[in-house]
Amino acid sequence: MKEHISRSADIVGLFCRLQMNTKKDMPVRSSEMGVLIYTEKQEGLVTPLMVSNFFRVSKPSVTAMINSLVRQGYLRKTSSATDGRSYSISLTVLGAELVKSTSTEYFRNLERLEEKMGSVDFGRFIQLMQQATEILSVEGGRS
Repeated sequence: MKEHISRSADIVGLFCRLQMNTKKDMPVRSSEMGVLIYTEKQEGLVTPLMVSNFFRVSKPSVTAMINSLVRQGYLRKTSSATDGRSYSISLTVLGAELVKSTSTEYFRNLERLEEKMGSVDFGRFIQLMQQATEILSVEGGRS
């Protein structure tokens, strides 16, 4: 293996671990918090398919996250009036309070990166992360 690839893997791995470790004080998993934030940001109905497409994860994985968040009282399911198998999700009062109270902590590292890197470098960093995500999504068959 090329030395720079090995070093790159170490750097990316450390970055991911540091980002994940900052969110330990939340009562839900990071992926579940993502679902709550996504739901809060949307205007109108949110369906499991929308969540699946946005996060590029399987519908069964999304269903498991939604069911967990419903059990914990952060989300509610509303059955479709036209299709009994379909439903939409929305935040409960508890879910909205969690998003509001943890959003500062959730985004703190990104805000710190922008402050320390400067807007131009931070913007470029985000563009490169988006490009890398798209490449891996296409390569992994998740586009």
